[in-house]
Amino acid sequence: MRENHWNHLTASELRDLARRDTIVLLPVGSTEQHGDHLPTGIDDFLAAEVCRRAAAAASVPVVVAPSVWCGLAEHHMPFGGTLTLSLPTLHALLRDVCRSILRAGFRHILIVNGHGGNVTALNALVNELTVELDAPIAVTSYFTAGREVIAGVLETQRHLMHACEGETSMALAACPDLVRTQAVARAVGPAIDLQSEDSSPVYRSVSFDTISPSGTAGDARSASAAKGERMLDGCAGALADLLVAGIWP
Repeated sequence: MRENHWNHLTASELRDLARRDTIVLLPVGSTEQHGDHLPTGIDDFLAAEVCRRAAAAASVPVVVAPSVWCGLAEHHMPFGGTLTLSLPTLHALLRDVCRSILRAGFRHILIVNGHGGNVTALNALVNELTVELDAPIAVTSYFTAGREVIAGVLETQRHLMHACEGETSMALAACPDLVRTQAVARAVGPAIDLQSEDSSPVYRSVSFDTISPSGTAGDARSASAAKGERMLDGCAGALADLLVAGIWP
């Protein structure tokens, strides 16, 4: 398998990839509470894992940049264990990382989000970054690209929630040693919509502890590594298909 991690490659290897018009995937996640059974870094880990698999599967050259492991997670702060950025800081961070990628000679950047709380902000920020950097920067969420696969695999829900059947299954596949399996039996909470799927006529800020005192939304008890592998590979395949089909004019 060809190496596709930016920070595993040498500068000369990256210069060669830039000359070949290689696409750069930039995973953006979050570090936040995920109940008592999942590590705080799971959004970061899963976004990076899907990008890694997509880069390996795509028939066009792709390199995966080091992930942005902190996002917008203010709604999880009451639980502790959560790190969050302000919107201006996220904007500045992405601007500088994307500018560095462009200065390294690459021309196409796809931000791949792994955290529901980042969705609205990233959609807006990509508009700003495209103008500020004069570059065709795009964004997707891996769970949006792989929406159909996720819905076809899950048994108790149709989309990702939080520390749920879906995220727990993918964690069991990608980083099983980090899952506190003894706590999965208690990992049950109310069903929620992702911010990107919410059809409510009014948006307001809601602290997650008022939605789920356990920090979990959905039911993780039916999670399995087999489901996780199918979702990770399916999301990666959907992302690779987007890259091959062409995102930019």
